Formats: sequence, structure tokens, C-alpha cells
Amino acid sequence: MSSPRFFAAIVRRDLLLAWQQRGDLLVGVVFFVLVACLFPLAIGPEPKLLARIGPGVLWVAVILANLLALPRLFNNDWQDGSLEQLLLSPAPASVMVAGKLTAHWLTTGIPLTLVAPLLGIQYGLESDTLLMLMGSLLLGTPTLSALGSIGAALTLGVRQGEMLLALLVLPLYAPVLIFGSGAVAAVAGGLSGMAELSLLAAILCGTLFLAPWLAAMAVRLAIE
Repeated sequence: MSSPRFFAAIVRRDLLLAWQQRGDLLVGVVFFVLVACLFPLAIGPEPKLLARIGPGVLWVAVILANLLALPRLFNNDWQDGSLEQLLLSPAPASVMVAGKLTAHWLTTGIPLTLVAPLLGIQYGLESDTLLMLMGSLLLGTPTLSALGSIGAALTLGVRQGEMLLALLVLPLYAPVLIFGSGAVAAVAGGLSGMAELSLLAAILCGTLFLAPWLAAMAVRLAIE
């Protein structure tokens, strides 16, 4: 099987598995909504304060929801032995990882990106700010999935791996958080935000190039 067909087969397989376990997908979205809704309850309904902290709060909530979904990226396949079978394919292991992180982004990043503007309304964000929020999340969430795939592969089969995964991945998420929330805050402050968005796009390109290869090596080490 050629690499593009193997990639498409992995994406289709993981999407079908995610649909069969769609309750797990809803957990991440519900967690995101709850975290984003708790902040206005805690700090009060002052409109200017909500508009100022809104971009940062929503981005942090997206990162935490993404982190919640990362352990299932490889762990289920590792436990039932199918991950080892996938590594026996003639196609490179990095193609398998790329397919899995693509499916992870489609089932985690896209729902969070679609829900985020609805939550941004309660923070009083204007329409142009909401558009920038969606744009920054469309660039940032695949970066989170790609960086997370490295952490998920490194902690595969490790005792208390979920805690270690958070410790490994959260520092890597910091630049994405800074530029993503910075782009939204810039638009909210009357600036363009394109500089932050360009840096976010550059991080995405670099991460998509390196992450599948690094995660594939870590998966092979975990299996061996």
C-alpha cells in the first residue's frame, strides 16, 4: 500500500473508532465549556475585565481540553496490539503517526474551534475578535496535536504516564499559547494581529514537518 493510501486508511480508521467512542469526544468539549464558563462566575460580570481576559482564558481552556484527549492517541492501539501491527506496514511509521494526529485534530481541535466563538460571546468579544479567535485556533490546534503526539509517544506504556505527559507537553505549548492568545488580544485592542498569526503559522509548519518523525521514533522505542 502506498504512503498516501496508508495515510488515508489510518485517518478513516481512527475517525470510525472515534465515532464509535463519541462519548469520549464529548468529554473534551464539555470540559472546555465548563472551564470557560467558570471564569466569569469567579471574577464577576465586569464587561471590560471579561473582554481583556477572554482570549487568554479560552486559549488555556482549549489547551487543557486538548491535553485531556492526548492519552488516547496511541494508548488504545498499544493496549490491544494493533499499534505493533501498524508498525509492520511497509509504509513509514511517520505516515502512520501523521494519520493518527490528523484524525486526533479532526475529532478534538475542530470541535473546540467551532465551540470557542460561542463561548467568546459571553466574554463580550467583538465579531472581528471572534474571527481572529477561530483563525488562531485553526492554526494552533493542529500544532497542539502534533506536539502532543511526541509527548504521547514518549510516555506510551509508562506508569503514571498521563501526569508525565502533561509535564512534558505543557512547556512546548507555551509559544502556541502566547502567539495564539496574543493575536486575539491584538485584534481586541485595535491592532491587526497578523504578526502573531504569522508566527503561529511558522510554528505549525515546523511542527508538522518534525513531529511525525520524532513521534514515530518514540513509538518504535516504546514497542521494542
